[in-house]
This record gives sequence, structure tokens and C-alpha cells, in this order.
Amino acid sequence: MSYSVLTGVCNYYRHPTFRNLCVSLAQRMYKTEIGLRTNLLGEPAKHVRPLSETKAIDNGANLLAEGFLFGVAAVLILGETWRSSRSQSKRRDNVNDQLESLQEKLQVLNDRLDAASQDFETRWTEEKLRNDELTRILERVVEIGLRGGWAEFEDTPLPLPMIQLAPYPHTRTTPGPVQEPEAPTPSPNANES
Repeated sequence: MSYSVLTGVCNYYRHPTFRNLCVSLAQRMYKTEIGLRTNLLGEPAKHVRPLSETKAIDNGANLLAEGFLFGVAAVLILGETWRSSRSQSKRRDNVNDQLESLQEKLQVLNDRLDAASQDFETRWTEEKLRNDELTRILERVVEIGLRGGWAEFEDTPLPLPMIQLAPYPHTRTTPGPVQEPEAPTPSPNANES
């Protein structure tokens, strides 16, 4: 490819501006090369003759062709780098958007879970209070029934039992102390027999 670019550049040899550009580039490159050899490699300094015009045009045209190819390659590499970084940034943006969406969904689910947990606790407390109230009512009904004669304890000095179905965390609300039943009085006819 470099050769095809070089032959295309060589067609412009006849143009004076192009010739001057090629000659000045080649002469400057030649002087820099000689200066570096003298300074770095320690060669003795000698008088530097400029390049012939034909050789300078060939070297300058070669430099321009290689510079053009290098420039095109650099632009292609930079373009590919930019394109890949852009696609990576798009991918990163998509991942960030998906993460934000998942975090929002997680927050909504956590809020729902908190609300359900709070609702459960409220219902649990209400049911527990209702259960305690029903237990208290049932105990009172059993106690009233025992006192009212539903169960008879004739001829025994036993007091009426107190029934408690569930322990109370608070004090008992039944009025008054439990009274023992009076001992049966012997009938006058019982002594005679």
C-alpha cells in the first residue's frame, strides 16, 4: 500500500510547490540524521553536503507517503478506540440503569414487606387482646354457673373452685373475694334416726 501511495505522490513531481516541500523535508531530515550521528555515535564532524535534488525529492516523497499512511493508521486506531470506549460507556450506562431499576424494585419490595409485617403485628395484637377478653368472659361464665348451682357440692365443706383458663398479666377483675359456702345445717329429723 505504501508503494501505491508513493507512486501517486510521484506524479506530483512536476509541481514546483510540491518539489520545494519534498526537498526542504528531505534536506532537514538529512541534516538531523548527520547531527545525531555526530553527537550520539561520536563520529568526527565533517562538512555536510546537501542531498542532490533528485534524491531529496525521492526521500521527501517517501516521507510524505509514509507520514500519510501513519496518519491514516493513527486515525483508524483512534476511531476504533473511541468507538469501543463509547460502546463500553453505553454498556456501563445500561448496567447502571438496570442496577438503579433493581434497587428501586428492591426498595418497593422492602416497603411492602415492612407494611405487611406491621399489619401482621397489629392484627396479632388485636387477636391476642380479643382472645384474652374471650377467655376472661368464659371464666366469668363458668364461675357464675358454679355459683348459681350448675354443679352441686352437697354435703361437702369444699368451697367452690376458681377456674382460670389462661394466666392474666394484669390483676383479676372479678368483684369481691371468693366466699366459701355455708356448712349445711343438720336437720332436726336427722338426729332422731
